[in-house]
Amino acid sequence: WLTSLDRYKGRCYHIEPVPGEESQFIAYVAYPLDLFEEGSVTNMFTSIVGNVFGFKALRALRLEDLRIPPAYTKTFQGPPHGIQVERDKLNKYGH
Repeated sequence: WLTSLDRYKGRCYHIEPVPGEESQFIAYVAYPLDLFEEGSVTNMFTSIVGNVFGFKALRALRLEDLRIPPAYTKTFQGPPHGIQVERDKLNKYGH
């Protein structure tokens, strides 16, 4: 018994022309959360960027924005040594 693959397809839900650019468009694509391994940034980016940028029919493609739903961000446990250690390493404290 195979699961329907339609459930795992990305959906282009809006296309709009790029202002002032002939034959250029912005496409809005959504992917189901079931497609991604929970808590894995690597899996998410590989799935989105790797697959989309592999389209040979496109001459040029640029990722403009990536929105991650709160339901998916909640699956991330954070840095393995804690946020303070990461801030110390990067010398970034949110000031």
